[in-house]
This record gives sequence, structure tokens and C-alpha cells, in this order.
Amino acid sequence: MAGRLAVIGAGLMGSGIAQVAAQAGWEVTLRDLDDAATGRGVAGIRKSLEKFASKGAIQPDDVEAALGRITTTTDLEAAAGAEIVVEAVFERLDVKQEVFRQLDKICGPEAVLATNTSAIPVTQIAAVTERPESVVGTHFFSPVPMMKLCELVRGYKTSDATLATARSFAEEIGKTCVVVNRDIAGFVTTRLIAALVVEAVKLVESGVVSPEDLDTACKLGFGHAMGPLATTDLTGVDVLLHATKNIYTDTADEKFFPPELLQRMVTAGDLGRKSGKGFYDY
Repeated sequence: MAGRLAVIGAGLMGSGIAQVAAQAGWEVTLRDLDDAATGRGVAGIRKSLEKFASKGAIQPDDVEAALGRITTTTDLEAAAGAEIVVEAVFERLDVKQEVFRQLDKICGPEAVLATNTSAIPVTQIAAVTERPESVVGTHFFSPVPMMKLCELVRGYKTSDATLATARSFAEEIGKTCVVVNRDIAGFVTTRLIAALVVEAVKLVESGVVSPEDLDTACKLGFGHAMGPLATTDLTGVDVLLHATKNIYTDTADEKFFPPELLQRMVTAGDLGRKSGKGFYDY
């Protein structure tokens, strides 16, 4: 199936999606707002590929071959020839809607327009286009080159053909898919982790348990590879706060209301691994 893919947003998620697609033979256009952003994205991809090569997971030649299939741009119009477009910009509805308004005008009628959102209902993003049946959620997991899961999300009007194309694409680039049949806020995975994180933070906040012991309990008691607080630090405390707020706004369900500690950490800049401190020091 390998064809032409456009990835909008060259951050951690966008560059990861571009990398695995290029490795699978897709011609990838990676777009961000400025050359510095696309440069950082490609540098990250090179570093990731070289790490795989150093471990013998891929051949040294594969590094340059994959990079050779990635073209960077600051022009959204470059998405015009893509069969699939994956948007991976900042997790805010107004930002995503603006991207989709433009993609709707730029892309060919057969193009599948996918969003990598982890918590915003796909229907709200699709509603600003003239082709909501062609819009689908493809929620990849970070780091994309390592994580096998892709959560496929049906918007209210997503067609079966669009979902099938998205599944074929995700499977071809090495992912296992689960389908979310109704795009409730947070879908399945973000909803589960948000509920777990909110309760975990409340237990730590009220002095019931330390972050280390809570994570150990989840790892050894439930078989989790990482505890919820270490996961929050990896994902970004601000990202988890944003996700819980999105779900709470949509559902008014108290179990998703972000605890004060989570909000204070974000205000103080303790965002997890990316800032050097979250629930743990890095």
C-alpha cells in the first residue's frame, strides 16, 4: 500500500509517525511552522534510527534510506498530493480545527484526513470540513517507533472505507489497532489512564502513599510495565492535566476532575522528564 503521507507537526509524535512510515517505504512530507521545528524533528528521527542500527535492529543503510524518504516543508500546501494526512499538532481544538479547515481545501477528494489527538472528539475536528466521512482518529502512542498500539477512532460520520484505509496504513507501518466505535472524549486509553492518574495523584496528594510505592504497586500488583505517575512524567504532566480537563469538560464526571497537585505542578513548571522534574527527578 505504501504511498504518499503528509504529517502535520514535527514534534515528538509527528516525527515518530514520519519515521515509522518512512521505514515502511512511504514517501513522507513532514510539515511544521518553521525550519527550526522541522530540523529538530529530522534530527530526532536520525538519532532514533541510528540507535536502532547500533542495536542491530535495522541495517546502517536503512538509516539513510528512511531519511531519504522524508521531505520537510513549512508550506501546508505540500500536503496536496498525499493519500493520507496525519495531523499531530498541539492538543487544542481550535488549533486542530484550523489545520483541518485548510487541509479540506488543499487535499484531494480521495485523501484520508487523520488526527493524532488523544482526547479531543474526532467529530468536533471533522465538523469544520466538508468531508467529515473522510476524517478519522489515529491515536499513536509515544514513543511511536517503540509503541505497538494505534487507537483508531470513528467520528460520528467516519465512513467504513476511511476506517479501513486508516487501519491498513497503521498495520503496514507495524502497529496493532483497536477500534473506538464512538468518539467520546478521551476515547478508551486516555480515559483509562486519566481515571487512574487522577486517583493516583489524589492518593499521593493526601499522603496515603509515596509516588514510588504507588507505581510499584501498579507494576507488581497489576503487571503494568510502568506505574501511572512514571507514565505521567514520560507523557508530560501538562499533557495529562490537559487531557483530564478535556474529559471532565465533556462529561462533567467528577472522577476526571484534575487534582490540585497536578495543577500546581504544571504552574510551577514540574512537567516530568522534559523539564527534569515531575513526580520524580530526572
